[in-house]
Amino acid sequence: MTSATFFRGLRGLALVVVGLFFLFPFVWVMLMSFMTNQDILRSTPTLAFSPTLDNYASLISGQLKTDVGTLPSDYMHNLWNSFLLSSSSVILSLILGVPAAYAFARFKFRLGEDIAFTLLSFRFAPPILVLLPLQLYFQEIGLYDTYFGLVWVYQLITLPLILWIVRGYFEDISPDIEAAFRLDGHSWMKGFIKVAIPLAGPGIAAAGLLSFIFAWNNFVFALILGSSSVQPVTVGALAFITASGIQYGQIAAALMLSVLPTATIAMFAQRYLVEGLSLGAVKG
Repeated sequence: MTSATFFRGLRGLALVVVGLFFLFPFVWVMLMSFMTNQDILRSTPTLAFSPTLDNYASLISGQLKTDVGTLPSDYMHNLWNSFLLSSSSVILSLILGVPAAYAFARFKFRLGEDIAFTLLSFRFAPPILVLLPLQLYFQEIGLYDTYFGLVWVYQLITLPLILWIVRGYFEDISPDIEAAFRLDGHSWMKGFIKVAIPLAGPGIAAAGLLSFIFAWNNFVFALILGSSSVQPVTVGALAFITASGIQYGQIAAALMLSVLPTATIAMFAQRYLVEGLSLGAVKG
């Protein structure tokens, strides 16, 4: 065995160990989703248990089984709320943010950098800083506990992220390509749609995916600015903490179902995500 083969095998073994270390919490939660509370709360954890689908059945049926009886659950409705709020927020942010990112990348105007930095600063501020005034304003103008109000607030999460990420991709595209396209008699808008957006497509897809994940994982805004009828799954998970105890198996099943949409989107958009995040990393 040569030294190169030995070190290659050692490297592969190290990667497997590191992968198992980071994947273990996910695997353990997946196993918990098929356990009963009695199996989970054993004094000595074990992999020898009788798997059950009761946790998933309780979530889908909307009836949580506890030690003191059955309680109603809106988990599937909360799951739909998460998808609706996150996708609507990302779509709106793409409609507003992509043209704005192009303008910041291509045109120099007075206070342009200050405006861009102000938008980015929304990501720096803690959400609790704006929650109280937002709640008061929303109650006054009738946006409290509405989908539209939450989608509007989610722009604080998604719009700055899309704006700054996509701006970098537009800056990496040579303006000469668009200039050559406009020399053929095409308008500025047509050059933006036909040239700039397709070239920055992987970057836009990557920014949209990351924004969707950030919006999906948001907890504070929906907790304060909405009731159970519009709250996403991150807030709806609080229903599993009941007076009779914590339903760990149902929490694990809820986690697995909540991860499924983002994992599915990431799997199908993996090519765009990798290409988008590496765009502009090497300049020649």
